[in-house]
Amino acid sequence: MGSGTRSIARLLQRLPAPLLFIIGGLSMYLGAAAATWLFEAVNPAGVAWLRQLGAAVFLLAWRRPKRIAWRGRALLLATAFGVVTAGMNVLFYEAIARLPLGTAVALEFVGPVFVAAIGSRTARDVVALLFVVGGVVLIADVQLSGSALGVFFALAAAAAWAGYILLGKRVANAGNGVDSLAVGFVMATLLLSPLALGTGEAWGSARLLVLGLGVGLLSTVVPYVLDQIVLRRVGQAKFAILLALLPVTATATGLVVLGQVPSVAEAIGILAVVAGVALRSPDERASNRSAEPPS
Repeated sequence: MGSGTRSIARLLQRLPAPLLFIIGGLSMYLGAAAATWLFEAVNPAGVAWLRQLGAAVFLLAWRRPKRIAWRGRALLLATAFGVVTAGMNVLFYEAIARLPLGTAVALEFVGPVFVAAIGSRTARDVVALLFVVGGVVLIADVQLSGSALGVFFALAAAAAWAGYILLGKRVANAGNGVDSLAVGFVMATLLLSPLALGTGEAWGSARLLVLGLGVGLLSTVVPYVLDQIVLRRVGQAKFAILLALLPVTATATGLVVLGQVPSVAEAIGILAVVAGVALRSPDERASNRSAEPPS
């Protein structure tokens, strides 16, 4: 890494984990807005594949992983992580093509809630989890109606999200963080290449292709690199709780950028999520975290 990259990494390492989530969330939702412009020309799975391709291209250009990252257990772990991450995005895009966004978000959040639940060790943690679950439901404005297939895709995305947290923690602990992201996303792009059949129109339009690559940068590279920083600091249960800040960030973005004023229920939900994140017990491993930025 160059000195500029190291300086940025050190700065990010000093920022509080909730703030890193908010930054990642803002980038993710900007990418989501760009993705909606692609849906008219490219099917949801194709958009997800373009997003994965864009992430792989940017990470390879930035990191240029060493040979060791392409071998043995490191390669297997990175590939599993990349495929689960890509699958999570494909399933979620398929869900929001059939269900209201709020319903899909709430159903997908079952994954992080499960991880947080199995990692809860004290009554304080359980109360924090209840605050978070209630807050997310209020923010998402759940409507259990619509496509049964959409519900299936959303719940499958929830399972993949749980896998993302569990595998992401192992990748972060292995010390190869961002390099493993690069390798994993390359392998996932190759293994899921049949999905590229739904991207035909994008290759004939420079605008659509740039949008697809941009979605990869905004919705995958930035937030997932920040996730690796947070995962090195905290346990997977606390990480799952912190994910509740994403719908809060989405609501705040809608207020500031689009002038969408949250309802009373959404405002209560935001307060509940913030309370839950604040109540969660300090992670025991946080005090032993590495002072160095992820590799």
